[in-house]
Amino acid sequence: MSQDFVRHLPGSGHVYRRKSGLGEKVHLDFPLVILMFSISLYGLLILFSAVEQQTGPVLAQAIRLGIATVVMAVMAQISPIVYLRLAPWLFILGLLLLGLTYLFGFEVNGSKRWLRIPGVLNFQPSELMKLVVPMILAWYFHDRHLPPKTKHLVWASTMIAIPVLMIAAQPDLGTALVIGASGLLVLLLAGIPLRFVFGSLALALAAAPALWFLLRDYQQQRILTLLNPESDPLGAGWNIIQSKTAIGSGGLFGKGLFQGTQSHLDFLPESKTDFIIAVLAEELGLFGIVILLTLYVLLMGRGVIISLQAQDTFGRLLSGTITFTFFVYVFVNIGMVSGLLPVVGIPLPMVSYGGTSVVTLFAGFGMIMSIHTHRRLTL
Repeated sequence: MSQDFVRHLPGSGHVYRRKSGLGEKVHLDFPLVILMFSISLYGLLILFSAVEQQTGPVLAQAIRLGIATVVMAVMAQISPIVYLRLAPWLFILGLLLLGLTYLFGFEVNGSKRWLRIPGVLNFQPSELMKLVVPMILAWYFHDRHLPPKTKHLVWASTMIAIPVLMIAAQPDLGTALVIGASGLLVLLLAGIPLRFVFGSLALALAAAPALWFLLRDYQQQRILTLLNPESDPLGAGWNIIQSKTAIGSGGLFGKGLFQGTQSHLDFLPESKTDFIIAVLAEELGLFGIVILLTLYVLLMGRGVIISLQAQDTFGRLLSGTITFTFFVYVFVNIGMVSGLLPVVGIPLPMVSYGGTSVVTLFAGFGMIMSIHTHRRLTL
């Protein structure tokens, strides 16, 4: 709404006006945009160091960020009502695409998770499900009484379990866990009773020994490596040992930008992707980490505020879930790089090198901006 909002209360001579700002006119939330660009630029600086100051990868990542920004702006223009109506159809489409990976997917690092359109693009259907699963659950709970009843929790759990199991079978356990976590976050925000939360945790702990035998050999090895990386210092434990060495050697202010030894002497594996925060810690120290974490906290705080200001259940659940799922990305990446969690291949949001995850993240924040800027103007 571009013009002023004017309302006369019955029996009152007062006139109430509310102007829609520039952000609402273009459907962008400028605090979110500024924070996202700040993190992305900070990430490009660290990437420039991680790739030995080569401009090619940095330029490629900048182009990906530009594409992601366009996607975010487009997603922000779409009304939340459209997302609400499209949610079930996107869920069905996502399941069909996941099914196609078993028939036509091509294998990368032992996992058939990619679909290829020759001459056009390669993409992971599981990335789509990172947004679709919260959407379908927010759609399901939109017109139902909250907190949800038991039968609604059963249906919601089924909608979470189907894509999670399909993705885990690719195998892609890391993405499956993130999508499962996003679905559980919707249930928590919907007001699931605490007895279900603690009951599920108890069942998970009881089933852990049986689930161990369902894991593949390399997945079991990752867990064993987490518990004792020094048992195979030149093999499975190499990544974690070198990462912790890089983090610890940075100290308070680091060795200086472009002066890291673990990454530049090729001790640190995957320094531009999953382990890029170890490069940051070594070169800029604790001070550099605090700057990044502060930006992350401000970004998530803004997302929480937008969620609280949403005017319907769909908007509250979707924006809140996307925000807290972003927190899961950050927590899991930092946890695995510092040796607190198994290595599951989750990139550091807006910092790690890569395109698909960046586009998905920006698209999610575009949806948050849509929810915020399409609010009805009320007194």
